Amino acid sequence: MINIAIKDLKIFLTDKKAVLLSFLLPIGLISLFAVAFGGAFKNDTQRPTDLMLADEDSTASSIALRQKLDSMKGLNIIPVNKDEGITRVESGKSKGVLVISKGFGKAVSSNVNPPLHLYYDPAREMEIGILQQALIPTLMEYVNIESAKQAVKRDISKNFQLNEEIMAGIYAKVEEFFASREGSSASKSMDILELTPVIKNKKASWGLIQAVAGVAVMMILFSVAAIGSSVLEEKESGTLKRLLITPVKRHGILLGKLLVALILSTIQLIIMFVFTWLVFGLNILIDIPSLLVMIFSTAFACSGFGVLLAAISQSRKQVESLSVIIILVMSALGGSMVPLFIMPAFMQKIAIFSVNYWSINGFYDIYWRELPFNEVFLNAFVLIGIGLVLTIISSLLFKRNVLKVS
Repeated sequence: MINIAIKDLKIFLTDKKAVLLSFLLPIGLISLFAVAFGGAFKNDTQRPTDLMLADEDSTASSIALRQKLDSMKGLNIIPVNKDEGITRVESGKSKGVLVISKGFGKAVSSNVNPPLHLYYDPAREMEIGILQQALIPTLMEYVNIESAKQAVKRDISKNFQLNEEIMAGIYAKVEEFFASREGSSASKSMDILELTPVIKNKKASWGLIQAVAGVAVMMILFSVAAIGSSVLEEKESGTLKRLLITPVKRHGILLGKLLVALILSTIQLIIMFVFTWLVFGLNILIDIPSLLVMIFSTAFACSGFGVLLAAISQSRKQVESLSVIIILVMSALGGSMVPLFIMPAFMQKIAIFSVNYWSINGFYDIYWRELPFNEVFLNAFVLIGIGLVLTIISSLLFKRNVLKVS
């Protein structure tokens, strides 16, 4: 028993790269999630959150509120008009738009609930919940103080008949007094913000779309990694040497593996979506052309990744260790495992280099946002580009790292 254990350990330790990757996996994942959840750097400042704001009132009160929101730490206000903001939310380009409706200034001075509406994408409900918690205290504080300020000014104007110069001085003192009150807790509870989801009729559940798109892409990546490792298996068994003396062209070996991965990946994705349709009711028939294009482009990009693993590795153990690290990191960054909005800004920028990001975004465009084919195709175009780049790199490395050694 001990001899068998010693023998297997020696075999494992002979592949130094595979051993290194095996120990790097948990370290890499711990580091990734520590950074993603904000626990890695104590001095790291919170990144600003973009929020579109449409001011339809354009009064002194609405302008003052806009300036107050823009001065909030961690909030970046983007001025838009209401229709433009809602369109951007519908297309998935923004999480929500805060609308200061007409009559806001009058409502504040009358001490009634002001018309404030937050139009948001229900697919980003968690993100909106965090944003709402940040907005409400500031809105409550501003409205309560502003209402009290206007009430004092009304009473002074009503009860004291003074000349304009004296009244201006009194009003300045009132402004100064209430400015010193900012930051105090609001005493009056108001339903100050009305949340309105921007959603079309007969939409699918965003959670269902996230489940099928996120998991499907991650599983396809693991599948093509196994196909890629078959090249190294043929190398170790001697099959690759026999293939090299046949009339088969050298690049044809790699492209053959790519074709197998593409066919199997496409079938797997189709089965996953048909299963989700039959069991969970996702209506995959609403845009068949866009779905087929996204399935093919996703399968092609994943297949390129699979053959790349074969081209850069020298043994099956290396493929197994390297594929797990890359796939889990790419899935976390791309949105399959961790919501993108909780990540630091630099990680969100890195996400665009992952297959997961573009694939999930494409399926959201089809089934959640119901965008036209030309907008969905942008995601497919990027995925095809990723697949082509990975295939070209794989071909160059395959000739140098695998065929020469064989």
